[in-house]
Amino acid sequence: MMEEKEVRVSKQHVWVGGEDRHVHVGVTNYVQAALGKVISVELPDIGDPIEEGEIFAEIESVSTVHEFVSPISGKVLAVNPQLEDHPAIINEDPYSEGWLIEVRLKNDAELDALMGMDEYYHFVFKDKA
Repeated sequence: MMEEKEVRVSKQHVWVGGEDRHVHVGVTNYVQAALGKVISVELPDIGDPIEEGEIFAEIESVSTVHEFVSPISGKVLAVNPQLEDHPAIINEDPYSEGWLIEVRLKNDAELDALMGMDEYYHFVFKDKA
């Protein structure tokens, strides 16, 4: 669904990708690897509003529970149906099959504040070089 190069990424390791105002939202490969095997996901319901800067998802792995902050505002159009029965798909394919929610953006200018993938890799690995 999403190519890594097409997505924009927040400093909280949440990616946003899509065209026009319909976007998919998920977590990056870096953060899913740090979490370990995902065992459950709590997401908003279809029709719910999400707000930039507010928690929109909770992902539980075998070792931790992590809350994710939304980098965008909008309305939830869809929730990935595969996650209920197979949450570890986030580990297997975080940029495609492992998307979390689909959103209609309220303000597409919010995407401009996010990093491209190259910038994100620099952000993640700058202290590890």
